[in-house]
Amino acid sequence: MSSYPKKYDIIVVGAGHAGCEAALAAARMGCSVLIMTIDLDGIAKMPCSPSIGGVAKGHLVKEIDALGGEMAKVTDKTAIQYRTLNTKKGPAVQSTRTQNDKIRYHIAMKEALEKEPNFDVKQAMVERLIVEDDHVVGIEDQTGFGYQAPAVILATGTFLRGLVHIGFTAIKAGRAGEFASYALSESLSQLGFRLGRMKTGTPARLRKSTIDFTKFERQHGDENPRPFSLFTKRMNATPIPCYIGHTNKRSHRIVRDNLERSALYGGRITGVPARYCPSIEDKIVRFPDRDKHQIILEPEGIYTEEIYASGLGNSLPMDVQIPFVRSVEGLEEVEIMRPAYAIEYDYVDPLQLFPTLETKRINGLYMAGQINGTSGYEEAAAQGLWAGINAALKIQRRPPFLLDRSDAYMAVMVDDLVTRGTNEPYRMFTSRAEYRLLLREDNAGRRLMEKGNELGLIDDETVKDMKERQKEISAEIQRVKNTVITPSKTVNEYLVNIGSSALRNAATLDQILKRPELGYQDIAALDGHPKKVDEGIAHQVEIEIKYEGYIQRHLRDVEKFKNQEKIKIPPELAYAKVYGLSNELREKLASVKPVSLGQASRIPGITPAAISIIMIYLKKHEAGRGF
Repeated sequence: MSSYPKKYDIIVVGAGHAGCEAALAAARMGCSVLIMTIDLDGIAKMPCSPSIGGVAKGHLVKEIDALGGEMAKVTDKTAIQYRTLNTKKGPAVQSTRTQNDKIRYHIAMKEALEKEPNFDVKQAMVERLIVEDDHVVGIEDQTGFGYQAPAVILATGTFLRGLVHIGFTAIKAGRAGEFASYALSESLSQLGFRLGRMKTGTPARLRKSTIDFTKFERQHGDENPRPFSLFTKRMNATPIPCYIGHTNKRSHRIVRDNLERSALYGGRITGVPARYCPSIEDKIVRFPDRDKHQIILEPEGIYTEEIYASGLGNSLPMDVQIPFVRSVEGLEEVEIMRPAYAIEYDYVDPLQLFPTLETKRINGLYMAGQINGTSGYEEAAAQGLWAGINAALKIQRRPPFLLDRSDAYMAVMVDDLVTRGTNEPYRMFTSRAEYRLLLREDNAGRRLMEKGNELGLIDDETVKDMKERQKEISAEIQRVKNTVITPSKTVNEYLVNIGSSALRNAATLDQILKRPELGYQDIAALDGHPKKVDEGIAHQVEIEIKYEGYIQRHLRDVEKFKNQEKIKIPPELAYAKVYGLSNELREKLASVKPVSLGQASRIPGITPAAISIIMIYLKKHEAGRGF
């Protein structure tokens, strides 16, 4: 086999959202990186929704940004609408979501890759991993040409044995119109990896000029949006609305009458679909009593006619898709520019990964994104950053980068995957995070920026500014707690006028702020403090004071949680020797190989009694290391 003369520290296979973050992180940490993609024009492509963020997903984007990743910066450069979700709920579940120009997003991310030092970008299809003595040493492309590196990150998206379904027509493709990778999937099987099959899909793209938008409800973005990235100084968004509509009884009848012609319900798809993002066939079958389902028309960019029809995803043949889409009020004359389709692809059981996202079977091989069974741009990007950082640290012989579930949403996701695995496309939700009040979008910088600085991904000046800001927040919280307001006619008239009760006794400002109907601006009006407080600082002060009791409770829970995380389990521990464990539990523990007692406790089926047995065994054998 002929090989490229240049040797790299890390090769990244795939240039979707996971691959881009992995490659950029590793290069910025000083490693020489090669990123390989089937199509250079598909770098950071948004093959499904033209949006970034959303509930829990926005948290991931903020965390990527705070650690020095690229997604939030590119999002701000290419956004055409910003919306803050869950504004009527608590701060833990409030999330940012943008609509983005797909073409501009691709161009901006491609530019970021090409401008990065220590970085090569090449177009080729990777077909084989080169492994020697259970250690990856490089890859081989479809021409038989090799590239060498002691670390490889697979970020293959939906391309492993990808199969696109439109009715009973099946096309080998990683995405519509793009080659699938069959040989690489076979290479992984030959190396002994357990592979599974998953299914996702995307709706039709509709021609804007053929839509009657007067039949839809216009959905505008925020009037005064905040940027996604902490590093964005100027907003460039060109506000463009989305439009909300609904299917109807006629739409549902068309689908029901043709279910047997759907790839999903006609028995042509074996992959497991996403439960949280169902196709229209799934919705109609699972909710037969509903006579309508919401759809959202989302523009795919400023300079394109294409409209993404969210909510109309299906795997029906074209002769059914056309009347189905045209049954929606306002779409009677619509032209479909790209058909909806379902896609099946291989994924690797994530229980075969360490928490660093390195595989247990092959040293130096990492996996990130949909190959690990996840779904979504944001989940992929977060894993890419995580894998890229850890691959770079291993090359540099530095300790691994490991956050825990109390540190970040991305840590919750990684822990879920490598501890519990997944048998359906994994999606991030705020409900998955036990400590979500501590893991808010608004405090991602405070939580993670110093860690990004330690990795070399965030500069010293940025961390200094963050710390100064934190001092200002702490000082203002203390001032609010020390400021006493006494009852007076002016004070009580103000409180009554805004729907609150009058003061009977003197109270500190923090006590008043804890009233659910009041915000920081109200205590500022009562206080008459001459110094104007920055809006962002005021927002942080309000959250910290209003939720002080809940936050303190979370912090106590975190302390208990971290105590279990501190008890490490040696990788060589032979569970067969641990007396008192059932064979089933021994098999589970040996399969996952938990790195700590905390991780062991989260393996499905592991009981508190089993954790006690392991802890006693560890203490007994700690001195002699006789595991």
